[in-house]
Amino acid sequence: MKGDVMSDCKIPFTCELCEKQLSCQLDQIEHNKWAIAQRMKDIKYKIVVMSNKGGVGKSTVTTNLGVALARKGYKVGIADADIHGPNIPIMLGVEGKRLKGSSGGVLPLEVLPNLKVASLSFLIEDPSMPVIWRDSAKWDFLCELMGSVCWGELDYLLVDLPPGTGNEAISIIELIGKVDGSVIVTTPQDVVLLDVRKAVVFSRDSNVPIIGIVENMSGLVCPHCNTQIDVFKTGGGEKICGELGVEFLGKIPLDPGITEKCDNGEAFVAAYPNSEAAKTFGEIVRKCEVFVSTRKDELGKVTEYREVPFLGKVPVDPDFVEKIQ
Repeated sequence: MKGDVMSDCKIPFTCELCEKQLSCQLDQIEHNKWAIAQRMKDIKYKIVVMSNKGGVGKSTVTTNLGVALARKGYKVGIADADIHGPNIPIMLGVEGKRLKGSSGGVLPLEVLPNLKVASLSFLIEDPSMPVIWRDSAKWDFLCELMGSVCWGELDYLLVDLPPGTGNEAISIIELIGKVDGSVIVTTPQDVVLLDVRKAVVFSRDSNVPIIGIVENMSGLVCPHCNTQIDVFKTGGGEKICGELGVEFLGKIPLDPGITEKCDNGEAFVAAYPNSEAAKTFGEIVRKCEVFVSTRKDELGKVTEYREVPFLGKVPVDPDFVEKIQ
């Protein structure tokens, strides 16, 4: 490394977007870390949404949580870090859009007045084609997602992690620096609940505080007779929370309307705000708010030192000293 990165290079985005990348002699890894840190310090709370198994509705939960937070007036960003399944744009009705560059980096797409999103889907020519990348290419993209996107000042940044506890998840947590909490998504089946333990252990080992577990696809209410049908069982998420000492955030029912709205590019919480599922999302949002704000208050507390009263002098007895010696 020649010189100090932070004094020699003040480019606000990561090296992957710099025209001088190939000829630059500075430490590019250190510059990327610095650029990401500059972005992250303007974000109040950073939450990762994760699962150890695919197909449990992680992206659906991320999308609806983001929209629900934005509808409450918070400034929200969604970083779609699921490289091999970047579905957030479809669920928000912006698939096929492209991100634009600026002098400060890449501008995220503003979906709602308070909601921004960035995804690999906005950068590749054909989102229907598989992403066949080695880990080095994935690292470069994740650096750009965190350090080159002009997120600006946000109250919440939600990061939709890929399934599992592998390289991408580890990299994102390392790049962000301090994650305020993780939301773990599961479905009620026993085989999926086994994977929840792995996600909980991963969060704890990564020093990421666990906000709680969401049980998705938890029961179906028959539209004809209003009978509750436990298609994938129910209650498993709440039970495992008790075993692992983790907060249970709520059950999201298996509602055909959620699938319909996701496919049509509209968040369920916005389309049916008075539904039971939307109310559940609202309760999950409330618990997330309480968790991150309470934790920040606890971390920000300054130890109070009080003056200790003087109780008196104890004289030294010469006979006692003589016996000790």
